[in-house]
Amino acid sequence: MTPLLQLAAEQKSADVTDWPGRIGWIVGLLLFIALVYWLMRQGWKWRGTLQGDVPPLPAAPSEQSPAKMELSGRYHGSTTAGQWLDRIVAHGLGTRSRVELTLTDEGLNVVRPGANDFFVPTAALREARLDKGIAGKVLAEGGLLIVTWSHGEKLIDSGFRSDRAAEQAEWATAINNMTKSKTTITTEGTAR
Repeated sequence: MTPLLQLAAEQKSADVTDWPGRIGWIVGLLLFIALVYWLMRQGWKWRGTLQGDVPPLPAAPSEQSPAKMELSGRYHGSTTAGQWLDRIVAHGLGTRSRVELTLTDEGLNVVRPGANDFFVPTAALREARLDKGIAGKVLAEGGLLIVTWSHGEKLIDSGFRSDRAAEQAEWATAINNMTKSKTTITTEGTAR
């Protein structure tokens, strides 16, 4: 026998699969994923703590006038007005959900199954516009209805997407008409 063949015959074949090493890598990867998830959750809680100055959300009044408009769709979250990446998580405003919007003379009623409902009084509404994005959601130009409202000393943008996107422009017009008439009444009241 040649020395090379003799050497090959003396060596044992190596194990094809190193099970303890493979299991160790899988456990390590799962622990790393769990750590990243835990850190993200802690960051979300910390953001909520930092936003502790946001007052509790108003509830809808028991007596309301008939609905002017209704919308069914998705709620994509709320941000600080003008800063579309600064998500507000306090009081559940950062939680995405289905939404049923109702616009009345008293304001905007936001009903969210599985999340906190809230009400925006007419006096708190500032404007509405169609935009392309809000924290965590970017669509085509005009794909989101953004409603700007004041809550305490903070201006908030809330993003909604209707199941029927064509009706979002009507909503923006209706809300802007409400805020303009409110401004006109205030101006007339102070002029007298």
